Amino acid sequence: FLFSVNLIAQKNSEVKEEEDFGIKVKGFVKTDLMFDSRQNVTIREGHFLLYPQAEMLDPNNKDINEKTNLNMLSVQSRVTGTITGPRALGAKTSGVLEGAFFGHSDGDINGFRLRHAFVKLDWENSSLLIGQYWNPMFITEVFPGVVSFNTGVPFQPFSRNPQVKFTQKINNVHVSFTAASQRDFASTGPQGGSSVYLRNSSIPILDINVKYISNGFVLGTGAGFKSLTPRIVTDKGFATDEKISSFSAIGFIKATFGEFTVKAEGVYGENMTDLTMLGGYAVSSRDTTNGLEKYTAIKTLSAWTDLSYGKDLQFGIFAGYTKNLGSNDVIAGSVYSRGADIEKVLRVSPRIIFRSGNTQFGGEVEMTSASYGSPDSKGKVQNSKDVTNIRLVISAFLFF
Repeated sequence: FLFSVNLIAQKNSEVKEEEDFGIKVKGFVKTDLMFDSRQNVTIREGHFLLYPQAEMLDPNNKDINEKTNLNMLSVQSRVTGTITGPRALGAKTSGVLEGAFFGHSDGDINGFRLRHAFVKLDWENSSLLIGQYWNPMFITEVFPGVVSFNTGVPFQPFSRNPQVKFTQKINNVHVSFTAASQRDFASTGPQGGSSVYLRNSSIPILDINVKYISNGFVLGTGAGFKSLTPRIVTDKGFATDEKISSFSAIGFIKATFGEFTVKAEGVYGENMTDLTMLGGYAVSSRDTTNGLEKYTAIKTLSAWTDLSYGKDLQFGIFAGYTKNLGSNDVIAGSVYSRGADIEKVLRVSPRIIFRSGNTQFGGEVEMTSASYGSPDSKGKVQNSKDVTNIRLVISAFLFF
Protein backbone atom coordinates (compact mmCIF):
# COMPACT_ATOMS: atom_id res chain seq x y z
CA PHE A 1 0.00 0.00 0.00
CA LEU A 2 2.76 2.44 0.96
CA PHE A 3 4.63 1.54 -2.24
CA SER A 4 1.50 2.31 -4.30
CA VAL A 5 1.01 5.67 -2.53
CA ASN A 6 4.64 6.62 -3.13
CA LEU A 7 4.41 5.57 -6.78
CA ILE A 8 1.26 7.68 -7.28
CA ALA A 9 2.91 10.66 -5.55
CA GLN A 10 5.98 10.28 -7.77
CA LYS A 11 3.82 10.15 -10.92
CA ASN A 12 1.86 13.23 -9.79
CA SER A 13 5.14 15.03 -9.15
CA GLU A 14 6.40 14.07 -12.61
CA VAL A 15 3.15 15.26 -14.22
CA LYS A 16 3.41 18.58 -12.36
CA GLU A 17 7.05 18.91 -13.43
CA GLU A 18 6.06 18.25 -17.05
CA GLU A 19 3.38 20.95 -16.83
CA ASP A 20 6.12 23.46 -15.98
CA PHE A 21 8.10 22.73 -19.16
CA GLY A 22 8.60 25.64 -21.53
CA ILE A 23 10.27 29.03 -21.69
CA LYS A 24 9.86 32.06 -19.44
CA VAL A 25 10.88 35.45 -20.78
CA LYS A 26 12.39 38.10 -18.56
CA GLY A 27 14.90 40.94 -18.83
CA PHE A 28 15.16 44.68 -18.44
CA VAL A 29 15.12 47.99 -20.25
CA LYS A 30 18.08 50.13 -19.21
CA THR A 31 19.32 53.60 -20.08
CA ASP A 32 22.68 55.04 -18.98
CA LEU A 33 23.76 58.66 -19.00
CA MET A 34 27.54 59.10 -18.85
CA PHE A 35 29.67 62.23 -18.46
CA ASP A 36 33.48 62.01 -18.60
CA SER A 37 36.07 64.62 -17.67
CA ARG A 38 38.42 63.47 -20.49
CA GLN A 39 38.78 61.08 -23.44
CA ASN A 40 39.00 57.39 -22.55
CA VAL A 41 39.80 53.93 -23.86
CA THR A 42 36.31 52.45 -24.18
CA ILE A 43 34.07 49.95 -25.95
CA ARG A 44 30.76 50.79 -27.74
CA GLU A 45 30.79 54.56 -28.06
CA GLY A 46 32.15 55.08 -24.57
CA HIS A 47 29.63 52.88 -22.77
CA PHE A 48 32.14 50.30 -21.50
CA LEU A 49 34.97 52.31 -19.91
CA LEU A 50 38.42 50.76 -19.36
CA TYR A 51 40.76 53.64 -18.43
CA PRO A 52 41.62 57.21 -19.51
CA GLN A 53 43.66 57.86 -22.64
CA ALA A 54 47.24 59.08 -22.31
CA GLU A 55 48.22 62.71 -22.77
CA MET A 56 48.38 63.90 -26.39
CA LEU A 57 50.06 67.29 -26.55
CA ASP A 58 49.47 69.79 -29.35
CA PRO A 59 52.11 72.38 -30.49
CA ASN A 60 51.01 74.65 -27.63
CA ASN A 61 51.59 71.86 -25.08
CA LYS A 62 47.85 71.48 -24.52
CA ASP A 63 46.52 67.98 -23.81
CA ILE A 64 44.13 67.16 -26.66
CA ASN A 65 42.59 64.27 -24.68
CA GLU A 66 41.65 66.58 -21.80
CA LYS A 67 38.22 67.08 -23.40
CA THR A 68 34.93 66.31 -21.70
CA ASN A 69 32.30 64.14 -23.36
CA LEU A 70 28.70 63.11 -22.78
CA ASN A 71 26.60 60.23 -24.02
CA MET A 72 23.27 58.49 -23.36
CA LEU A 73 22.62 54.90 -24.47
CA SER A 74 20.03 52.14 -24.03
CA VAL A 75 21.97 49.37 -25.78
CA GLN A 76 22.45 47.34 -22.62
CA SER A 77 18.71 46.48 -22.56
CA ARG A 78 18.37 42.70 -22.39
CA VAL A 79 16.00 39.80 -23.07
CA THR A 80 16.45 36.41 -21.39
CA GLY A 81 14.62 33.18 -22.10
CA THR A 82 14.85 30.62 -19.27
CA ILE A 83 14.03 27.14 -20.53
CA THR A 84 12.94 24.04 -18.59
CA GLY A 85 12.50 20.61 -20.14
CA PRO A 86 11.87 16.95 -19.35
CA ARG A 87 14.47 14.77 -17.66
CA ALA A 88 17.31 13.35 -19.72
CA LEU A 89 19.98 10.87 -18.61
CA GLY A 90 18.43 10.98 -15.15
CA ALA A 91 18.98 14.74 -14.86
CA LYS A 92 16.77 17.81 -14.80
CA THR A 93 17.25 19.77 -18.01
CA SER A 94 17.27 23.52 -18.39
CA GLY A 95 18.80 26.20 -20.56
CA VAL A 96 19.14 29.90 -21.20
CA LEU A 97 18.99 31.96 -24.38
CA GLU A 98 19.91 35.59 -23.76
CA GLY A 99 20.71 38.57 -25.92
CA ALA A 100 21.17 42.33 -25.71
CA PHE A 101 21.47 45.27 -28.10
CA PHE A 102 25.13 45.97 -27.39
CA GLY A 103 26.29 44.77 -30.82
CA HIS A 104 29.65 43.22 -31.70
CA SER A 105 31.49 46.46 -32.49
CA ASP A 106 30.97 50.22 -32.61
CA GLY A 107 29.74 49.81 -36.18
CA ASP A 108 27.18 47.24 -35.01
CA ILE A 109 25.98 49.14 -31.92
CA ASN A 110 22.22 48.62 -31.37
CA GLY A 111 22.60 45.23 -33.07
CA PHE A 112 21.14 42.23 -31.24
CA ARG A 113 23.98 40.15 -29.81
CA LEU A 114 24.09 36.72 -28.20
CA ARG A 115 25.19 36.80 -24.55
CA HIS A 116 24.36 33.38 -23.12
CA ALA A 117 23.12 30.22 -24.83
CA PHE A 118 23.50 26.91 -23.03
CA VAL A 119 21.88 23.64 -22.05
CA LYS A 120 22.35 22.36 -18.51
CA LEU A 121 21.88 18.92 -16.97
CA ASP A 122 21.44 18.80 -13.18
CA TRP A 123 21.85 15.63 -11.16
CA GLU A 124 21.64 15.47 -7.37
CA ASN A 125 25.27 16.43 -6.71
CA SER A 126 26.66 17.31 -10.12
CA SER A 127 25.85 19.31 -13.24
CA LEU A 128 26.98 19.66 -16.84
CA LEU A 129 26.73 22.94 -18.75
CA ILE A 130 27.29 23.03 -22.52
CA GLY A 131 27.14 26.32 -24.43
CA GLN A 132 28.08 29.97 -24.11
CA TYR A 133 28.31 31.31 -20.56
CA TRP A 134 30.54 33.38 -18.30
CA ASN A 135 34.24 32.58 -18.40
CA PRO A 136 35.08 30.46 -15.31
CA MET A 137 37.28 33.32 -14.01
CA PHE A 138 34.19 35.56 -13.83
CA ILE A 139 32.81 34.44 -10.48
CA THR A 140 29.04 34.82 -10.64
CA GLU A 141 28.73 34.79 -6.82
CA VAL A 142 31.48 37.42 -6.34
CA PHE A 143 31.58 40.36 -8.73
CA PRO A 144 31.38 44.14 -8.19
CA GLY A 145 27.92 45.64 -7.73
CA VAL A 146 28.88 48.86 -9.53
CA VAL A 147 26.44 50.96 -11.58
CA SER A 148 28.86 51.23 -14.51
CA PHE A 149 28.47 48.58 -17.20
CA ASN A 150 32.19 47.76 -17.04
CA THR A 151 31.53 45.62 -13.92
CA GLY A 152 34.94 46.39 -12.44
CA VAL A 153 37.02 45.90 -15.62
CA PRO A 154 40.04 45.98 -16.05
CA PHE A 155 40.53 44.84 -12.43
CA GLN A 156 38.49 41.67 -12.72
CA PRO A 157 38.17 39.13 -15.55
CA PHE A 158 35.24 39.72 -17.91
CA SER A 159 34.42 37.36 -20.77
CA ARG A 160 31.78 34.97 -22.07
CA ASN A 161 32.94 31.80 -23.81
CA PRO A 162 31.51 28.72 -25.53
CA GLN A 163 32.38 25.93 -23.11
CA VAL A 164 31.80 22.55 -21.52
CA LYS A 165 31.67 22.84 -17.73
CA PHE A 166 31.29 20.00 -15.23
CA THR A 167 30.58 20.80 -11.57
CA GLN A 168 30.68 18.36 -8.66
CA LYS A 169 29.14 19.31 -5.31
CA ILE A 170 30.51 17.82 -2.10
CA ASN A 171 28.35 19.27 0.70
CA ASN A 172 29.06 23.04 0.49
CA VAL A 173 32.08 22.67 -1.79
CA HIS A 174 31.66 23.14 -5.56
CA VAL A 175 34.46 21.93 -7.84
CA SER A 176 34.24 22.87 -11.52
CA PHE A 177 36.26 21.79 -14.54
CA THR A 178 35.89 23.83 -17.75
CA ALA A 179 37.13 23.53 -21.33
CA ALA A 180 36.38 26.66 -23.35
CA SER A 181 36.89 28.34 -26.71
CA GLN A 182 36.71 32.02 -27.70
CA ARG A 183 34.11 34.00 -29.63
CA ASP A 184 33.24 37.62 -28.76
CA PHE A 185 36.13 38.01 -26.30
CA ALA A 186 39.25 36.92 -28.15
CA SER A 187 43.02 37.09 -27.80
CA THR A 188 45.05 39.46 -29.94
CA GLY A 189 47.96 38.77 -32.25
CA PRO A 190 49.40 39.37 -35.73
CA GLN A 191 45.88 39.42 -37.26
CA GLY A 192 44.39 41.62 -34.52
CA GLY A 193 41.75 40.36 -32.13
CA SER A 194 40.62 36.91 -33.25
CA SER A 195 39.80 33.41 -32.00
CA VAL A 196 42.04 31.95 -34.73
CA TYR A 197 45.09 31.80 -32.42
CA LEU A 198 43.29 29.56 -29.92
CA ARG A 199 41.68 27.48 -32.67
CA ASN A 200 45.03 26.86 -34.33
CA SER A 201 46.56 25.70 -31.04
CA SER A 202 44.03 22.81 -31.00
CA ILE A 203 43.93 23.07 -27.19
CA PRO A 204 40.92 24.61 -25.39
CA ILE A 205 41.20 27.01 -22.48
CA LEU A 206 41.35 24.78 -19.37
CA ASP A 207 40.19 25.88 -15.94
CA ILE A 208 39.59 24.45 -12.48
CA ASN A 209 37.61 26.31 -9.83
CA VAL A 210 36.86 25.42 -6.20
CA LYS A 211 34.24 27.30 -4.12
CA TYR A 212 32.88 26.96 -0.61
CA ILE A 213 29.35 28.40 -0.47
CA SER A 214 27.27 28.62 2.72
CA ASN A 215 24.63 31.11 3.97
CA GLY A 216 25.87 34.17 2.08
CA PHE A 217 29.53 33.28 2.54
CA VAL A 218 31.68 32.39 -0.49
CA LEU A 219 35.36 31.50 -0.49
CA GLY A 220 37.25 30.11 -3.43
CA THR A 221 40.18 29.85 -5.76
CA GLY A 222 40.86 28.84 -9.34
CA ALA A 223 43.52 28.40 -11.99
CA GLY A 224 43.54 28.47 -15.78
CA PHE A 225 45.74 27.50 -18.72
CA LYS A 226 45.67 28.89 -22.25
CA SER A 227 47.77 28.08 -25.33
CA LEU A 228 47.81 30.19 -28.51
CA THR A 229 49.44 29.70 -31.90
CA PRO A 230 50.02 33.26 -33.17
CA ARG A 231 51.16 32.15 -36.66
CA ILE A 232 51.02 29.03 -38.83
CA VAL A 233 53.35 30.58 -41.44
CA THR A 234 56.19 33.07 -40.99
CA ASP A 235 56.68 36.22 -43.03
CA LYS A 236 59.40 34.28 -44.89
CA GLY A 237 56.90 31.62 -45.97
CA PHE A 238 57.96 28.84 -43.55
CA ALA A 239 55.44 26.72 -41.62
CA THR A 240 55.45 27.25 -37.85
CA ASP A 241 53.60 25.81 -34.87
CA GLU A 242 55.24 27.90 -32.14
CA LYS A 243 52.87 28.45 -29.20
CA ILE A 244 52.59 30.91 -26.32
CA SER A 245 51.30 29.19 -23.18
CA SER A 246 50.04 31.17 -20.20
CA PHE A 247 48.68 30.58 -16.71
CA SER A 248 46.31 32.45 -14.41
CA ALA A 249 45.17 32.17 -10.81
CA ILE A 250 42.33 33.75 -8.84
CA GLY A 251 41.23 33.97 -5.21
CA PHE A 252 37.94 35.47 -4.01
CA ILE A 253 35.72 35.94 -0.97
CA LYS A 254 32.25 37.26 -0.16
CA ALA A 255 30.68 37.70 3.26
CA THR A 256 27.21 39.00 4.12
CA PHE A 257 26.21 40.36 7.53
CA GLY A 258 22.55 41.36 7.42
CA GLU A 259 22.35 44.17 4.83
CA PHE A 260 26.12 44.66 4.70
CA THR A 261 28.14 42.78 2.06
CA VAL A 262 31.87 42.74 1.46
CA LYS A 263 33.52 41.20 -1.60
CA ALA A 264 37.18 40.95 -2.58
CA GLU A 265 39.21 39.30 -5.30
CA GLY A 266 42.81 38.97 -6.42
CA VAL A 267 44.02 37.86 -9.86
CA TYR A 268 47.45 36.97 -11.21
CA GLY A 269 47.60 36.28 -14.91
CA GLU A 270 49.64 35.99 -18.06
CA ASN A 271 48.27 37.08 -21.45
CA MET A 272 44.92 38.31 -20.09
CA THR A 273 43.80 40.36 -23.12
CA ASP A 274 40.81 38.10 -23.87
CA LEU A 275 39.54 38.67 -20.31
CA THR A 276 39.35 42.45 -20.92
CA MET A 277 42.32 43.06 -18.65
CA LEU A 278 45.81 44.50 -19.13
CA GLY A 279 48.51 42.26 -20.58
CA GLY A 280 49.19 40.02 -23.55
CA TYR A 281 52.38 38.65 -25.05
CA ALA A 282 55.33 39.68 -27.22
CA VAL A 283 57.96 38.29 -29.56
CA SER A 284 61.04 37.29 -27.54
CA SER A 285 63.23 36.15 -30.45
CA ARG A 286 63.11 35.94 -34.25
CA ASP A 287 65.23 33.97 -36.70
CA THR A 288 66.05 36.37 -39.55
CA THR A 289 66.62 33.47 -41.96
CA ASN A 290 63.22 31.76 -41.78
CA GLY A 291 61.19 34.25 -39.70
CA LEU A 292 60.47 31.75 -36.90
CA GLU A 293 59.45 33.52 -33.69
CA LYS A 294 59.31 32.65 -30.00
CA TYR A 295 57.03 34.44 -27.54
CA THR A 296 56.94 35.62 -23.94
CA ALA A 297 53.82 36.36 -21.86
CA ILE A 298 53.20 39.78 -20.26
CA LYS A 299 52.03 39.35 -16.66
CA THR A 300 49.54 41.39 -14.65
CA LEU A 301 48.41 41.51 -11.04
CA SER A 302 45.09 42.96 -9.92
CA ALA A 303 42.94 43.24 -6.79
CA TRP A 304 39.59 44.80 -5.97
CA THR A 305 37.11 45.11 -3.14
CA ASP A 306 33.45 46.10 -3.07
CA LEU A 307 31.43 47.14 -0.02
CA SER A 308 27.67 47.67 0.01
CA TYR A 309 24.97 48.35 2.60
CA GLY A 310 21.21 48.38 2.24
CA LYS A 311 18.53 46.74 0.18
CA ASP A 312 15.97 49.05 -1.47
CA LEU A 313 18.26 52.00 -0.75
CA GLN A 314 21.82 50.81 -1.15
CA PHE A 315 25.13 52.59 -0.64
CA GLY A 316 28.34 51.10 -1.96
CA ILE A 317 31.93 51.72 -2.91
CA PHE A 318 34.30 49.90 -5.24
CA ALA A 319 38.12 50.12 -5.28
CA GLY A 320 40.40 48.39 -7.77
CA TYR A 321 44.10 48.24 -8.61
CA THR A 322 46.00 46.51 -11.41
CA LYS A 323 49.69 46.55 -12.31
CA ASN A 324 51.71 45.56 -15.37
CA LEU A 325 54.45 43.14 -14.21
CA GLY A 326 56.18 42.83 -17.58
CA SER A 327 57.60 39.59 -19.03
CA ASN A 328 60.18 37.03 -17.96
CA ASP A 329 62.14 37.32 -21.21
CA VAL A 330 63.54 40.26 -23.13
CA ILE A 331 61.14 41.55 -25.78
CA ALA A 332 62.74 41.49 -29.23
CA GLY A 333 59.82 42.20 -31.57
CA SER A 334 56.12 42.95 -31.85
CA VAL A 335 53.99 43.36 -28.73
CA TYR A 336 50.39 42.08 -28.72
CA SER A 337 48.97 43.51 -25.53
CA ARG A 338 46.38 45.82 -23.97
CA GLY A 339 47.90 48.78 -22.15
CA ALA A 340 51.53 47.90 -22.93
CA ASP A 341 52.57 51.46 -21.98
CA ILE A 342 50.55 51.48 -18.72
CA GLU A 343 52.32 50.79 -15.42
CA LYS A 344 49.17 50.62 -13.28
CA VAL A 345 45.49 51.56 -13.12
CA LEU A 346 43.61 52.62 -9.98
CA ARG A 347 39.86 53.19 -9.55
CA VAL A 348 37.58 54.31 -6.73
CA SER A 349 33.82 54.58 -7.34
CA PRO A 350 31.18 55.33 -4.68
CA ARG A 351 27.54 54.70 -5.64
CA ILE A 352 23.95 54.88 -4.53
CA ILE A 353 21.13 52.64 -5.82
CA PHE A 354 17.38 53.03 -5.20
CA ARG A 355 14.89 50.23 -5.94
CA SER A 356 11.11 50.51 -6.01
CA GLY A 357 8.88 47.79 -7.41
CA ASN A 358 10.34 46.68 -10.74
CA THR A 359 12.33 49.88 -11.26
CA GLN A 360 15.86 50.75 -10.21
CA PHE A 361 17.81 54.01 -10.35
CA GLY A 362 21.53 54.32 -9.74
CA GLY A 363 24.17 57.02 -9.54
CA GLU A 364 27.94 56.57 -9.39
CA VAL A 365 31.09 58.68 -9.47
CA GLU A 366 33.88 56.63 -11.04
CA MET A 367 37.42 57.99 -10.65
CA THR A 368 39.97 56.09 -12.76
CA SER A 369 43.68 56.89 -12.94
CA ALA A 370 46.15 55.30 -15.39
CA SER A 371 49.94 55.69 -15.20
CA TYR A 372 51.50 55.93 -18.68
CA GLY A 373 55.22 55.60 -19.35
CA SER A 374 57.86 53.83 -21.45
CA PRO A 375 58.19 50.02 -21.42
CA ASP A 376 61.69 48.67 -20.81
CA SER A 377 63.25 45.61 -22.48
CA LYS A 378 60.97 43.29 -20.48
CA GLY A 379 57.80 45.34 -20.82
CA LYS A 380 57.90 46.94 -17.36
CA VAL A 381 56.78 50.55 -17.63
CA GLN A 382 59.18 53.23 -16.38
CA ASN A 383 58.90 57.00 -15.71
CA SER A 384 55.12 56.87 -15.65
CA LYS A 385 52.77 59.85 -15.38
CA ASP A 386 49.20 59.70 -14.09
CA VAL A 387 46.12 60.81 -16.02
CA THR A 388 42.71 60.71 -14.37
CA ASN A 389 39.14 60.58 -15.62
CA ILE A 390 36.06 61.25 -13.52
CA ARG A 391 32.92 59.64 -14.86
CA LEU A 392 29.41 60.38 -13.62
CA VAL A 393 26.97 57.56 -14.39
CA ILE A 394 23.20 57.74 -13.93
CA SER A 395 21.18 54.66 -14.86
CA ALA A 396 17.51 53.69 -14.93
CA PHE A 397 16.13 50.10 -15.09
CA LEU A 398 12.73 48.65 -15.73
CA PHE A 399 12.70 44.90 -15.05
CA PHE A 400 10.11 42.57 -16.55
